[in-house]
Amino acid sequence: MRRALIALGILALAVVLVVGLRSAPRDSGGAVTNAAPSSEDVARAYAGSPTPLARLHRQQDRILGGGEDAFKGTIRDLRGYPVVVNLWASWCTPCRAEFPIFQRTSVAFGRKVGFLGVLIQDKRPSAERFLRQFPLTYPSVDDAGRNIIGELKALGVPSTAFYDRRGKLAFLHQGVYRNEQDLHRDIQRYLGVS
Repeated sequence: MRRALIALGILALAVVLVVGLRSAPRDSGGAVTNAAPSSEDVARAYAGSPTPLARLHRQQDRILGGGEDAFKGTIRDLRGYPVVVNLWASWCTPCRAEFPIFQRTSVAFGRKVGFLGVLIQDKRPSAERFLRQFPLTYPSVDDAGRNIIGELKALGVPSTAFYDRRGKLAFLHQGVYRNEQDLHRDIQRYLGVS
């Protein structure tokens, strides 16, 4: 029985890797394109943000310690606002491919929706180096213990969780977002924000 469970786990991991790699957006050279809006564009887009969202914006590009407790505290602090949580790692090719989508979308929706990253099984220096190249307008919580990904029952990275205004999980998208329209559609569908 134990061998069967181990084999099933290995098979599930293989499926997740194959699906993630096959669904990753392709480009001409395999490189990630930085789509971070300028600091002026971000300041204009975020002007007048509600206080809880403004606090989140001030933590941009930071990797926060505290794991699951910090994650739950941030979701709790954002009650009253929907939240999009992107699980990522700097070593994850599909995560890298969807980063430009999150760079632009977080700014487009940043006055109505909180965005939060969750760093999964990554070395902090590598993740910080990646964020210097591809900045985000929101922080990420380090999930070194894999407690957050486990609680979400996410199969791997990338995955994106949508929390409603009450702080309840409304939807978990497993896999990569291939374009902004798909992410915008899910924000509208599961969070009621347009």
